[in-house]
Amino acid sequence: MAVAQPKLEKEGEDCSLLPLVHDIIKCMDKDSQDVHQELAKLKSRIQEAREQISNMPGIDSSPQEQQQQLATLREQVRTKNQLLQKYKSLCMFEVPKAS
Repeated sequence: MAVAQPKLEKEGEDCSLLPLVHDIIKCMDKDSQDVHQELAKLKSRIQEAREQISNMPGIDSSPQEQQQQLATLREQVRTKNQLLQKYKSLCMFEVPKAS
């Protein structure tokens, strides 16, 4: 049973806060009035990060539930691999050889 994962809107976007903090420090060094604008950018970036985290799949599950799901999925993979090997050994399929 596959669960569709929501695609991140800004998948390739850099999530680093360090450049914004650097810009704020530069504005403070220059005694610039842009400090408030840079702080607002930082605040909005932090809010976006919080929203992305809250939208992550599995965030509402406890660590124990996540471990149980992981164990279940690993068992499913193991079973499917065993079945695949079993079907391959039946020799019912003619596999074309690469030439």
